[in-house]
Amino acid sequence: MKLQTETITKPNGYNLNGFSIEDIGDDHLSTGLETPMKKNAFDISDSEKKERIAHLFAEIMDVMGLDLSDDSLRGTPQRVAKMYIDEIFSGLDPKNKPKIALFDNKYKYQQMLVEKNITFYSNCEHHFVPIIGKAHLAYISSGKVIGLSKLNRIVQYFAKRPQVQERLTNQIATELKKVLETEDIAVIIDAKHLCVSSRGIKDDTSATVTCYYGGAFNTPEKIAELQNYLNH
Repeated sequence: MKLQTETITKPNGYNLNGFSIEDIGDDHLSTGLETPMKKNAFDISDSEKKERIAHLFAEIMDVMGLDLSDDSLRGTPQRVAKMYIDEIFSGLDPKNKPKIALFDNKYKYQQMLVEKNITFYSNCEHHFVPIIGKAHLAYISSGKVIGLSKLNRIVQYFAKRPQVQERLTNQIATELKKVLETEDIAVIIDAKHLCVSSRGIKDDTSATVTCYYGGAFNTPEKIAELQNYLNH
């Protein structure tokens, strides 16, 4: 089911709901489960994207008054372009989605499996500054198990794109449910947003926690058991 809704911004800075960019400010907005993408997002090659990003980023640097002839800055537009496409936003491209293989649960392990403290780096889609956090994943096998490194790779894939933490949490949960063929999934993300700590309110002590509890995990007993594992 497609949950995404579309908000179109008018040239004068107002969207169709009547709110200006100034009204919205730093509010934590998300338009749906799917990352907002153009239909023709992959019509051009990665190399062409890098070339265009480098050209545009050089213009940004020039507008800010930076001297692009300086030895330290000369290659920055190209470095930024490569970083955007090959690294920090590589999760936008479906070709980079990790290939997952499942195995029979031959050990007959029927309790929750918890993979905690998965470090990830993402970027806030509102200001394009880092989100740094840890993800905790848990599932109860429906007859199949997944390699532990694949849990990490799923987190990294969805983190490596402009994100909103609520969407990131639900995207990971949705993917785990589909891959593992079970509703018994839990996802907890604890993250620091540099759009809060390095600009704006400049609060360096707060963190944001989001959770998804599905199936057997959506009970007080299982939530308490999971929290016990995470705090151990």
